[in-house]
Amino acid sequence: MKMTFIGATHEVTGSCTYIEACGKKFLVDFGMQQGEDIFENVQIPVSPSNIDFVLLTHAHIDHSGLLPLLYSGGFQGEIHATEATSNLCSVMLRDSAHIQEFEAEWRSRKAERRGDPNYEPLYTMEDALGAIELFIPHQYEKEVEICDGIKVLFRDAGHLLGSSSILLTLTEDGVTKTIAFSGDIGNIHQPLIRDPQHFADADYVVMESTYGNRVHDRPTDYTTSLAKVLQETFDRGGSVIIPSFAVGRTQEMLYFIRHIKSEGLVKGHDGFPVYVDSPLANEATDIFVDNRESCYDEEALSFVRQGINPIGFENLIRTVTSNDSIAINSDERPKVIISASGMCEAGRIKHHLKHNLWKKQNTILFVGYQASNTLGRSLVEGAKRVKLFGETVKVAARITQLPGISGHADVNGLLEWAKAVSGVQRFFINHGEASSAESFAQRLRDELGKDVYVPYSGAEFDIAENVITIDAEPIPIPKKKNSANFSIAYSDLIAASDRLAALIKDSEGRTNADMRQLTEAIHKLCDSWKL
Repeated sequence: MKMTFIGATHEVTGSCTYIEACGKKFLVDFGMQQGEDIFENVQIPVSPSNIDFVLLTHAHIDHSGLLPLLYSGGFQGEIHATEATSNLCSVMLRDSAHIQEFEAEWRSRKAERRGDPNYEPLYTMEDALGAIELFIPHQYEKEVEICDGIKVLFRDAGHLLGSSSILLTLTEDGVTKTIAFSGDIGNIHQPLIRDPQHFADADYVVMESTYGNRVHDRPTDYTTSLAKVLQETFDRGGSVIIPSFAVGRTQEMLYFIRHIKSEGLVKGHDGFPVYVDSPLANEATDIFVDNRESCYDEEALSFVRQGINPIGFENLIRTVTSNDSIAINSDERPKVIISASGMCEAGRIKHHLKHNLWKKQNTILFVGYQASNTLGRSLVEGAKRVKLFGETVKVAARITQLPGISGHADVNGLLEWAKAVSGVQRFFINHGEASSAESFAQRLRDELGKDVYVPYSGAEFDIAENVITIDAEPIPIPKKKNSANFSIAYSDLIAASDRLAALIKDSEGRTNADMRQLTEAIHKLCDSWKL
């Protein structure tokens, strides 16, 4: 019995662990690397066709996104996950494949103009559909025997609809060991879904550390804060545009808006329309409703028992076609538009920004984290103009943020989850930036007195003997040169040009000498930059 750490080692994304036991070779998660890649990852030590099965903690692409690639390499085994995760992956893997094909086509057009070879997508829609057919859905809390010597139990991790922690029981040559894989542990008191649940005991724990060195701020009264934004915007005749992640955050926003409408918290704008303009978000919303009995928390279920859909209400308009999307901006009523993507990097939200950013009566409301080098980050940091579809658009709308309801437990939540598991011989900490993973590991050593190991990719562990057989060294990926935040820098440059234009306009009526001096200064500046 051995376990090899492949991905999300001293990094936050790309989760993957390889296990050999009971004559089988299998993976726990096979996720896509997203964002900055810090360290090299080793390859899975066998070909995809030799992988017998996959255990999947949840549907987020950094845990599931490479399953179509596994399929394209010859994998024909089963993918075991909860029912809700299986349903969400049916949507999200198709969406990911569409993005892969679209980006490859776009890059190939540019390459053709340069005379370079075409780009091939990482995987195709056919690969995604093939992987989706391999899913085997399971219920929470029902132990399943995958094969002789291998049993699995899925427990609610409270991170996303259908998300799970996995308890793996291995019996080989008379030796039985249990490994708890935390998956991504959820934050408490999230809308719709249950709080995370823990395991009572395990021999080993493989645990995430996304917020292993951070504490969340005190929760905001989200309903009141959101109602205030809606009221102020509608009163000045504007609309609220919400860039939102399609799975999870969109459904949370619908939950809050339903409450606002039912309690009449926005005055004078009864029946205001709410558009959800994202095919992925709309499919995901249906999956939330279909899995309500197995995944909703007690508050959400109390609405269901009263015959109320907690994420549905009057004048909720879900658009599907491109024509439906285009028609939204012809609706002159004060309204809410929820559209993907959450960081404004792709999708229909960019069209809505093009139509609404330049109108001062509107509000662009951000409800999630905005990463560096994204359009969303530029807007949050005060860009005065942005480029959309090759056109410069003035930013006149109000730009504001509501603190996101984090889907991850903070360090206190992680510690509570870890302390609940008794009998642990060794913790393995992954799925966190290096500083976060190492900090959380030290907290476990100090507060629980446990043996804790933070692996790098390629580290190998003998499960039966509790021995690290390969203590892998980090292999940093060389950083690209000139990796400055160009989008923000360019926004600053545009802001400076606005000041210069205003100065020139205000120069009318100045003395001729002053205007000549300013003209010469501008010419010198342009000459110094060889313009």
